Amino acid sequence: MPHLTPTGTGLSATGADRLGFGVPGYAHPLLAPVEWAELTRPGTPLHWAVLNVADGPGTRPDPHCLEAAGRVRNAFRGAARSASSGGGGRMTGRGVLGHLDMRHGARPFGELVSDAQRFVDWYRVDGFLLDRCPTDRADLAAVRRTTATLEAVLDHADGGHLVLGHGSHPDPGYARIADQLVTFSGSWADYRWSQAAEWTADHPPERFVHLVHGVPRTHLDEAMRIARWQGAGTIFFTDRTGQSSPFAALPGYWDEIVSRIGPGVSE
Repeated sequence: MPHLTPTGTGLSATGADRLGFGVPGYAHPLLAPVEWAELTRPGTPLHWAVLNVADGPGTRPDPHCLEAAGRVRNAFRGAARSASSGGGGRMTGRGVLGHLDMRHGARPFGELVSDAQRFVDWYRVDGFLLDRCPTDRADLAAVRRTTATLEAVLDHADGGHLVLGHGSHPDPGYARIADQLVTFSGSWADYRWSQAAEWTADHPPERFVHLVHGVPRTHLDEAMRIARWQGAGTIFFTDRTGQSSPFAALPGYWDEIVSRIGPGVSE
């Protein structure tokens, strides 16, 4: 696998200065209360967490999701206030993102915007993960139209934070229309032999996300080396497996991986 050295000098897409977590979507807070509580633990190097109520925002506000999202958002704001006043600990990143499924480009534009507006109105999300985003150049104009509209929907958050959930390396043009790209989402068996596209070296690590399931505890160091070699600034590794939702729960080694990355503290 190539060791890519970024040459870009752009600002951090996450607002963070170190490797940290992007949580692609825990289960409903009633089913995963421990997971949601862990996101607010002081010092957790969290860049963002995805809220997926019911394959989107659902049909009405969910009080349990409102509470969970509010706690995470308040933890980010409290940590930011602590940092600005000279306090030590802080969480770094962009907060809570709403889950929008693009269905590889088959989702109607109006449905996406409607779901996005409900996420903002009900949960005051800080941005969006556009899951199953297309990767081809032919779809770039349509995705650009969507991201530009979502930035307007997120006017309360100064445009918010947009993550394109490709799951593999897309056409390089996608890097110009969102804050971050998920350039790997899949199993450890595939990840350990993966390679980064050469064009990613033109951008800083903060622009790229890797989500990997089935990572054994004994291979955590290797997985983290791969992420750094390939220039990913945001990660989520888990030992969970399964076709449905391997990212829905905490990995069995959560405390260990948090300690290996290091606390989200100012230096």
